[in-house]
Amino acid sequence: MVKIIKVTAGVIVDKGKVLITRRAPEDRLAGGWEFPGGKIEANETPEECLVRELKEELNINVSVDQFCTEVSHSDGDRQINLMAFYCTILDGEIQISVHDKFKWIPVNDLLKYDLLPADVLIAKKVIEEFNA
Repeated sequence: MVKIIKVTAGVIVDKGKVLITRRAPEDRLAGGWEFPGGKIEANETPEECLVRELKEELNINVSVDQFCTEVSHSDGDRQINLMAFYCTILDGEIQISVHDKFKWIPVNDLLKYDLLPADVLIAKKVIEEFNA
């Protein structure tokens, strides 16, 4: 039976650059780049999840501004339903706790990185909207 996992991702764009994070060596899909976020917990909205996850993982407080896109990706016995939202950093300085790296990169360079499969689809949408 396929397990469905609901996840959020924060697309944080500032001055034409977007924040991506890299999975740590001990993680599933280690070394893959992604938009930061995480699993939605019971009784939590996607927006609440994103605020919580970005605080826990990156030590930043964000506002969730608008919906970006939703993608589904099959990962063997799991189906990942990923909702991406544009976010703005309100305060805090990025300190990674579960990733091994973070980068601010030009939006148009997103597809030059080894993004996780679901994040590739988000990146294409972000590039399209950024260049519209």
